[in-house]
Amino acid sequence: MAITAADVNKLRQMTGAGMMDCKKALTENDGDFDKAVDYLRAQGQKLAAKRADRSANDGMVLAQSTADGKYAAIVLISSETDFVAKNADFQNFVKSVSDLSIANKPKSLDEAKAMKMSDGRTVEEHVTDLLGKIGEKIEFAQFECLEDAKVVAYNHHGNRLATIVAFSGDIPQDAANDVAMQAAAMAPVALDQTSIPQDVIDRELEVARDQARQEGKSEDKIEMIAQGRLNKFFKESTLTNQEFIKDNKQTVAQYVKSTAGDTVITGFRRVMLGA
Repeated sequence: MAITAADVNKLRQMTGAGMMDCKKALTENDGDFDKAVDYLRAQGQKLAAKRADRSANDGMVLAQSTADGKYAAIVLISSETDFVAKNADFQNFVKSVSDLSIANKPKSLDEAKAMKMSDGRTVEEHVTDLLGKIGEKIEFAQFECLEDAKVVAYNHHGNRLATIVAFSGDIPQDAANDVAMQAAAMAPVALDQTSIPQDVIDRELEVARDQARQEGKSEDKIEMIAQGRLNKFFKESTLTNQEFIKDNKQTVAQYVKSTAGDTVITGFRRVMLGA
């Protein structure tokens, strides 16, 4: 069957693939458009396999919350280059996945990948299509979500960093946004000291003991010094205990209490490209 330029252009409009790829797909499949689309998808899957060892440290991070403010999610779809991250098709795709997450409220990355888009195909299938169209590694790399009485989302300029923070009750929107910005700016490792795994605490104590010994501290004081440095670690590295960036005379927990009474922070997620 003769493949016309109009046929090639039609397939290109359908798939976004390159002209030569479209011509080859139609030629290999006797002009059958459905088979040609499947062929291009298969080419994308092969490309994904070839590029599995490539780093995809660029891309786009997007956080969003539901209209009722009770669920929020962060989507990270990565690419190899900043050039692709700024591509309109790529950015629109990330936004569509974010919107779909807010509509469907998935609880995990696997659930998010399995969401059906408007054409009935999954997000993961569309990621593969995008990879084939753009020609570099594209990956739905991370998905985070939280649910509670109130959850806020914050997107840092440039969409390379986003946070979501959950609260047990009502809190003024400005105050909630302040806490989400704090989580972005100060990069806490946990919500509070009870959220830090015991092995991390043990490692911090051991490092503090070694430092004290190297400083020539006497053995009877080492444990006290190590505990003091652990407490400093808690203060600097846990969200509720950090000094509030807009008023360092109070902690984040104290700030929340001053603006929202008995409401407390129940969780946060922070996602950054390349982290």
